Amino acid sequence: MNIRSGSMISMAWLALAALSAPAVADGVPGARHAKSGAHRAAPMTTAVRKPNDSGVTLQYRLDAVPQVGRGTPVVLQFDGVTDPEGATVRFGADAGLTVSGADTLALPTAKRTSATVTVVSEREGLAYLNVFITQKGAVSAISIPVQTGTVAPVMKSSGELKSTPDGENIITMPAK
Repeated sequence: MNIRSGSMISMAWLALAALSAPAVADGVPGARHAKSGAHRAAPMTTAVRKPNDSGVTLQYRLDAVPQVGRGTPVVLQFDGVTDPEGATVRFGADAGLTVSGADTLALPTAKRTSATVTVVSEREGLAYLNVFITQKGAVSAISIPVQTGTVAPVMKSSGELKSTPDGENIITMPAK
């Protein structure tokens, strides 16, 4: 073994020891590893942005499982307001979903803004909380899905199912 490889091994051990020292310093896990009885929030979902939108980023999460007739808190976080006049937010909902509380919100410039909107499902199925963000005359329209129960949306068929002589199934549709 030459001197160079021995010193490199020594340096590697020294680096490994230095990196692990804070972890075993007092044997007590740090605050970030401590478990608490507090509710751990679900991760936020970042809404998809479009090239010509308002420029404001929206993240959201549902803080409860939606149930018919009960309020479901939807936590919203807005970021990226650059207009000196700020930005505005308007809330709307699909049929079967009601927004409880204020339906507008003002966003200040250069500050992350959090808000909680409560929605109430009137029936099982999929409905959307619609969020419209306006800044500098540009509008972003974001639809947040709220699935209540397990009922999946059903599309009405406008055609008739028939079989061909070969046994293939086809849907015939009227011409308009």
